[in-house]
Order: sequence, then structure tokens, then C-alpha cells
Amino acid sequence: MRCLYCNCTESKVIDSRSADDDRTIRRRRECIGCGRRFTTYETIEVAPILVIKADGTRQAYDVGKIKGGIIKSCEKRPVPLEKIDALADEITKKVYNSMVQEISSKEIGEMVMEGLKELDEVAYVRYASVYRSFKDISSFMSELQRMMEKKESEKKS
Repeated sequence: MRCLYCNCTESKVIDSRSADDDRTIRRRRECIGCGRRFTTYETIEVAPILVIKADGTRQAYDVGKIKGGIIKSCEKRPVPLEKIDALADEITKKVYNSMVQEISSKEIGEMVMEGLKELDEVAYVRYASVYRSFKDISSFMSELQRMMEKKESEKKS
């Protein structure tokens, strides 16, 4: 780290604190050459992940888009924003922990639906209706039927 004042390359750390929800470290440093103090910030460098869309195009992974879709499906439902944030963060962790540089939008959509199924069933059905692009009422009803059968089998267990 080069001093802002005298360009000396040696400094010592006086204080370290986390910032930005533990994703950044703030360090107070003191220059060995001139004795002046300055602040640096360290963040984790994240390799970009590309999402392969259904039409074959690629775009950068954006947790904001996932969160927006979840919010839309949970609209007028009793789902707190903290749970929506937690689901979006969980999906982001899964994507980055998969250690791939490209992931299909279909895989991400399945992760969202899996999370919404546990969070709110109505929100899940709303998201699934758009994501799976139900063409008619029968395809919509078959999805609801599957959900009801699964719920009944869980009650019996």
C-alpha cells in the first residue's frame, strides 16, 4: 500500500474493522516514512458469473433481478422483506458456491421456486405460472394438484 502523502510503500495497520455487513474491512494505517495516517478498504474480489438465458444470450448475474421476481410473486402476501432478502441471499450463495462461471436461468428459476414453495405457497404458484408459462388452466391445475398431493403425503408421514 502506497502512502498518499509521501509515496512510501511501507505502512503499519493501526486499526481494523468490518464494514458493509462484514463484506469489507476498513483499515487505519500509519505510514512508516512520514507518520501520517490514512484509511484503506479491502473487499473480496468476486469472479463474475454469467447467466445463460433461454434464448442463449448471456448476461451478468444480478441478485437484484432475483429479488425483484420474488417481491413481485409475494406482492400482497404476508411475507416479510427479511425473508425475501434471506431467500435471495441463499440463492446467491448457492450460485457462487457451485463454482461455475456460467449458470442457466432455468437452474436459478428452479432454486427460486424451491425457496418460494417453503416461504409461501401462493407466491410459489404465482412465480411458477410465469416461470413455467402455463398455457391454459389445465396445466395450472395440474401443478396445483401436484402440490396438494405432496402436502397430503407429508401430513400422513
